[in-house]
Amino acid sequence: MRKQKQSQGHISIANGRFLSAGGEQRSWTLDPGLGSWLVHPCAAIYTVPHITDTIFCLNAEVAPENLHVNENDENQERGNWSKKSDYLLSMVGYAVGLGNVWRFPYLTYNNGGGAFLIPYVIMLALAGLPLFFLECSMGQFSSLGPVSVWRILPLFQGVGITMVLISLFVTIYYNVIIAYSLYYLFASFQRELPWSKCSISWADGNCSRSPFVTHCNVSISINEIFQANKSWVDANNLTCINGSEVYQTGQLPSEQYWNKVALQRSSGLDETGVIVWYLALCLLLAWLIVGAALFKGIKSSGKVVYFTALFPYVVLLILVIRGATLEGAAKGISYYIGAQSNFAKLKDAEVWKDAATQIFYSLSVAWGGLVALSSYNKFNNNCYSDAIVVCVTNCLTSVFAGFAIFSILGHMAHISGKEVTQVVKSGFDLAFIAYPEALAQLPGGPFWSVLFFFMLLTLGLDSQFASIETITTTIQDLFPKVMKKMRAPITLGCCLVLFFLGLICVTQAGIYWVNLIDHFCAGWGILIAAILEIIGVVWIYGGNRFIDDIEMMIGAKRWIFWLWWRTCWFVITPILLMSILIWSVIQFRRPKYGQIPYPNWGVALGWCMITFCIIWIPVMAIINIIQAKGNIFQRIATCCRPAANWGPYLEKHRGERYENMSDSKKETNHEISNISDSRKPE
Repeated sequence: MRKQKQSQGHISIANGRFLSAGGEQRSWTLDPGLGSWLVHPCAAIYTVPHITDTIFCLNAEVAPENLHVNENDENQERGNWSKKSDYLLSMVGYAVGLGNVWRFPYLTYNNGGGAFLIPYVIMLALAGLPLFFLECSMGQFSSLGPVSVWRILPLFQGVGITMVLISLFVTIYYNVIIAYSLYYLFASFQRELPWSKCSISWADGNCSRSPFVTHCNVSISINEIFQANKSWVDANNLTCINGSEVYQTGQLPSEQYWNKVALQRSSGLDETGVIVWYLALCLLLAWLIVGAALFKGIKSSGKVVYFTALFPYVVLLILVIRGATLEGAAKGISYYIGAQSNFAKLKDAEVWKDAATQIFYSLSVAWGGLVALSSYNKFNNNCYSDAIVVCVTNCLTSVFAGFAIFSILGHMAHISGKEVTQVVKSGFDLAFIAYPEALAQLPGGPFWSVLFFFMLLTLGLDSQFASIETITTTIQDLFPKVMKKMRAPITLGCCLVLFFLGLICVTQAGIYWVNLIDHFCAGWGILIAAILEIIGVVWIYGGNRFIDDIEMMIGAKRWIFWLWWRTCWFVITPILLMSILIWSVIQFRRPKYGQIPYPNWGVALGWCMITFCIIWIPVMAIINIIQAKGNIFQRIATCCRPAANWGPYLEKHRGERYENMSDSKKETNHEISNISDSRKPE
């Protein structure tokens, strides 16, 4: 060594090699000028290239590695998916959720059985797929999350904020549903399922799988006959007159277990009650799982989804095979998409509305998650084929799940002597009452129950991963330097805050809160965001310009290729979305849970939540117009053009079309770099 020097303080280095104390040589790659290293007593040798014969003996405690970026990533600032399969499975996991299992089968049965698949597929092609492809393309082209991506159209920046806020509200109650699944999963590890029979410790007199007598006529003398309560008759050792019995439908053991044990449900939203401690612990566990899967961002979640996205298919296959061997399964399937299909229902506009709504919500468009996940793709990834694969997989999963549900419900109807129509449920009633009831009557019920609720757990976690990634991606775009150093603490901090916000949903009135947030936040607010998204990108930014952007990523295509997408983006999809929104507003009903109405203050709170989410659309439009220069018309026109820092994230991808794009990494304003200097339309 010709020259050795001990350094103090910080140094800035480029690329080089690190020689550990044990003589092991390691490499690092950094952007020029980056990489401050805190110096301590000499413990390592660094060789700095381009500085001849200079070796620094540094007491360097090397700065923690940027865990969400590795040397193979194209984008060294934000990172990329390690493998394309990581991305595809994450997208499938995000799109395929609880609704595929507990909502689609019921909708199919209720809207004509197999006939419903016709409008379902048509709506996939006309509304679902065009929006899905559009959002994936936006995220991949810009490598930005759902808020920052609106550099494409500063006037609509509030649309991105609305998407993120709605996703935030939904994550609060969605993890509560995961907590329900965890509770039932743990409760299933018993020799006999606790809801398999009416237990003295929690059941009341109405707990029964079959109708029971409530009143009957009795005779206490030759000329005196009167109607009496059955319990009074039994207490007085009297006998009911044949044919005079009045029957009442009993509550299933699984229903009373859900209300009295799992939820400890109160009488309404006004009666908050106490926190149900075991649900709170399950909620904490759910958030710990989410936080652990996301502490490295997509680098960790991309590996977890290999299990959470694929395992539900294994369980569904097992349940379908088991269901097919049960008596009554054929009858259940016939009600699903078999002989009981009613093609006359295709004349009903309600059926088409249900098909469009299910496609829209099932694919998770306009929630911000598709943009966030796609923003970590490499620039030249074929997002078109990805969109096709994910959308088709999502729809086939919905259809396949229906066989697992209806085969076992058919068996339940068979052994209880009821019609399938009497046992079919949807939503919470299917997942936590009807299906557990059917599983409890199967040989080896605990085993099937463990499989089912573990499947619900993994289905929910996939969607939750993407929702939290939507929030953290937004933070990363706003504060990239902070997020680069503190991704894990910030992610875990978000999970902790959302856990505390969700505690209200695990009180005795928790199910009412879950239903309230779902009713208002997961409804037409998303429709408004979707409509403005497609209008902003296609009608204002320019559909043809957007197609040119896409071709920069996937290569030029013939005009015939884009004919279908132009037709949908410019005309069909906006009209369908507006029709669904209008229908939803017309059909809007005051929320209630079962037969229990919500108090006025609860309804007002629901309106406040959704108003808080969508108010940012006009607020941000006004703010950006004020920040622009010129008269009012010039300001509006400026905000209707892309910001100066809109375009491909990396300079090497910008080409001639974006050669004058300002460097987004050097902008002090993260969203609207300089509206007044925005590029004019091409």
